[in-house]
Amino acid sequence: MQTDKLNCRPWQLTVQRTAFSALTAVVLLAAGPAQAGMYRWVDGNGRVHYGDTLPPTYQKSGAAEMSKQGNIIKRTQSEAERKAEAEHQAEQKRIQAEQQRQAQLDRALTQTYTTEAEIDLARDRALENYKLMNRGAEIRASAVEANLADLRGRIANIQKEGRKVGRNLQEQLDQAVRESQELQRTIQNNQAAMDQVREKYAADKVRFRELTGK
Repeated sequence: MQTDKLNCRPWQLTVQRTAFSALTAVVLLAAGPAQAGMYRWVDGNGRVHYGDTLPPTYQKSGAAEMSKQGNIIKRTQSEAERKAEAEHQAEQKRIQAEQQRQAQLDRALTQTYTTEAEIDLARDRALENYKLMNRGAEIRASAVEANLADLRGRIANIQKEGRKVGRNLQEQLDQAVRESQELQRTIQNNQAAMDQVREKYAADKVRFRELTGK
């Protein structure tokens, strides 16, 4: 009887191991489909499709990865959605940078001035430089205009007498015309710059009032 017990022991171990292996396989098979996902996508005709893998054609158009129970696990953005998201992020960065720049300007404004009168004084000093440049340009322009009148008169007399205008006299006239035009551009540019200065300091006063409540 002892021999039978010894012979039965290896057989019982084999049966137990086989049963355990079979049970493990059943559990793995049962768990596999539950963990596996599926994709949902819509074709060009509006038809909805489901599959275990997402066709490469639809990877740019976006799709939804779903569980076997029909729950959405992850949504893949379309190319247009990714582009829109990138543009949105870029716009947010631009807005943030603009806000930081404005904050720096506000700090500089409140640290530089204590009253609106100080802003007016700074404006007047900035305008004075352009006024001096324009005054010099206007004085020179008057002299050039007088020279032009003289040159044109001389040329008119020569032509009236039927004589040929000399090359030197014509070159003087041409040079005076160019200088007159350049002086006029200088005066106009200075006037435009003065307008910008006034606008800039006017905006500073408004912002200073907003920041300080004065």
